Amino acid sequence: MSAITLYGIKNCDTVKKARRWLDDNGIPYHFHDVRTDGLDAARVDAWLQELGLDLINRRSTSWKALDEQTRDALNVDNARDVILAQPTLIKRPLLDAGGVRHVGFKPAEYQALLKA
Repeated sequence: MSAITLYGIKNCDTVKKARRWLDDNGIPYHFHDVRTDGLDAARVDAWLQELGLDLINRRSTSWKALDEQTRDALNVDNARDVILAQPTLIKRPLLDAGGVRHVGFKPAEYQALLKA
């Protein structure tokens, strides 16, 4: 398995649960804080191509803070710029295990994905 990167923010409870699960299962990973480490356009483009608008957390405070026009007009073609301006819009955590990307955290899903 290739290197695993977990994208999120440090103070997110779901990210904390995912990190704890990875640690408890002895799975090495790199944590990338989207708020402090930022994101690059190529990575966001690849995520959008694979995940579509499922990448966006429509229940987040970042989403609710967007103006209505931006929310209504959001599509796969313009989402990159919105995400780059507000990286906390992505669903957290985002697990990148090389050949597979997964948003959110449920232990059974991680178990299946990572065969831990």
